Amino acid sequence: MSISRIYQASPLNKDQSIVLSDEASHHLARVLRAKVGEKIILFNGEGGEYDAVITAIDKKSVTAKMGEHRARDRESSLQLQLAQGISRGEKMDFTIQKAVELGVHKIFPLFTERCNVKLDDERKQKRLQHWNSIIISACEQSGRNTIPNILPAQNFSQWLATVKADHCFILSPKSQHKLKEVSLKSNATVVLLIGPEGGLSDTELNLAIQKGFIPLSLGPRVLRTETAAIAALTALQCSYGDMA
Repeated sequence: MSISRIYQASPLNKDQSIVLSDEASHHLARVLRAKVGEKIILFNGEGGEYDAVITAIDKKSVTAKMGEHRARDRESSLQLQLAQGISRGEKMDFTIQKAVELGVHKIFPLFTERCNVKLDDERKQKRLQHWNSIIISACEQSGRNTIPNILPAQNFSQWLATVKADHCFILSPKSQHKLKEVSLKSNATVVLLIGPEGGLSDTELNLAIQKGFIPLSLGPRVLRTETAAIAALTALQCSYGDMA
């Protein structure tokens, strides 16, 4: 049986007894039906992870005793940043989850011309909290001990003015450029820009190119936005990252 990995947003130290968060306690006690004496792994996003053992379970909380710290680093040296046009419903959730599993370091949710999602300030904050919970769950599942950063949703033009990276790519089915024609160092910072359903507009594409983005094609087929993100991140990791 696999050992559960649990994120805790608090300082962690060897031999410390810790009452886990409400969410973690509920997941372990009510969903996984964990027992006293069961081994778990705890991490807080500051690097590495701790062996731990559940020492108490009550109606609302789970307590664990911290063990040895293990400096396990599962981060790719390729600094991947995903700028994703916000897609509807579970598509965006799926994209974020898989991007984290594939090693992305930073995510920029973008409002673009063809974005069908409208969010006021309150809903932006709630959506950001929701996306952060997806990121944490993906880190727990995939073994990552560093939490990728996701920024609040912003307008395309606002984001484009701030972009800084070693390499900037934009996916375009009209492009003749292939990833194999590009040369990247294994520790390069790479921004990958992908449109929402319906893609980016010609105006947005041209603005990105003027900013220095290189259009790339992933082949002769037109991919859905969530498929494009997964395919492009995988291709980059396979060619230049930790899947090489």
